[in-house]
Amino acid sequence: MRLRLVPQDTAYDFFRYRKITSGISIVAVILSLVAWMVMGLNFGIDFSGGTTIRSESTQAVDVGAYRAAIDPLGLGDVRITEVFDPSFGDDKNVAMIRLQAQEGVESVTAETIEDVRTALLALDPELQFASVESVGPKVSGELVKSAVIAVAVAMVLIMFYIWLRFEWQFAIGAVAALFHDVILAIGIFAVLQIRFDLATIAALLTIIGYSINDTVVIFDRLRENLRKFKTKPLVDVMNLSVNETLARTLMTSGTTLLALIALLVLGGDVIRGFVFAITFGIVVGTYSSLYVAKNIVLQLGVKRDWSKPDAGAGTQFGDVDA
Repeated sequence: MRLRLVPQDTAYDFFRYRKITSGISIVAVILSLVAWMVMGLNFGIDFSGGTTIRSESTQAVDVGAYRAAIDPLGLGDVRITEVFDPSFGDDKNVAMIRLQAQEGVESVTAETIEDVRTALLALDPELQFASVESVGPKVSGELVKSAVIAVAVAMVLIMFYIWLRFEWQFAIGAVAALFHDVILAIGIFAVLQIRFDLATIAALLTIIGYSINDTVVIFDRLRENLRKFKTKPLVDVMNLSVNETLARTLMTSGTTLLALIALLVLGGDVIRGFVFAITFGIVVGTYSSLYVAKNIVLQLGVKRDWSKPDAGAGTQFGDVDA
């Protein structure tokens, strides 16, 4: 006997409240943009600049104790990681301490670095600072630019792929859903003031990949059903396609969320922003795959007779496996 968490044959009307879901999505995107512009993002060291200190000691690195010693200094974003290398001997324990640049100062001052050294020496008298390197605002600005370009290029290439694979209407629906997911993720980071760094950019790219995968699965089933039901109303064919892939969508998202929630609770502060972004993105991405992308395709309409070529449809690669 097979366990089924989702019924095999469902007949939910996903377009019954399409005006309401479309309105909710539009309002959510607008509010996210407003939060982004008004509240701003809590940029981490990668984007705001700062100083990286490499410490060495004969005693084992205790990240929690290091953080507890530095926190009273009120230095803002502080990231501590232990460095492992096969070449290190048993008496060489290395940690990387990254300090955010303080407001009004391009780099962490010598006095601040000395305060950190004093705090850590009280914890470990044998600790030494092997190197101190600073990242200025100019380099951080270039990272912001590169991050924006990376996300934009990913979305453009995905739109081009969907246009080749299906039709231009599908491409617009898919990219609109991706835009919806990314903006909402940025909006929640602005509202909650969660640290936004390069790991978050990696999470946004992961969200884009996950969301488009889910959308393409539904689109592929929709194309198959459009060939089978050439006279059936488009909204009914789309509903059928979503229902036929619903079990796969919910099971994939659900099992992924189980692992992410465990990481969110137990993973610690270092990866919390990254995991939170992916967790939120999967929830929003599942919603956008079921509603946003399909609502736009329904509004734009699609070609119903796939047996006849359409020079302007962008389906010349529709039968290529991907």
